[in-house]
Amino acid sequence: MIDENEEILTELSQKNDQELRVILDKLYKEEQGISYKRRLLHAKIDILRAELTARLKEKRKQGKSLITAKDLEKLTEILAREVRGPSIE
Repeated sequence: MIDENEEILTELSQKNDQELRVILDKLYKEEQGISYKRRLLHAKIDILRAELTARLKEKRKQGKSLITAKDLEKLTEILAREVRGPSIE
């Protein structure tokens, strides 16, 4: 199956200048849409990171432990796995 963008690039020599401009404009618009979505995702990621950082700072300020027993269990499991090496299944 040929991707639509791959299909666009086939037989370029048979397309006239106007057809090439239309294709180029379409691809520019697609790229702008993707870039916009990427910027929105990065903004959401930045907001979530800032919220988590603020919460961790508040916990530390209150004297609460930043590492839970569950975190330690998971770390122990990971380290034990590394010492044993990969499992053979």
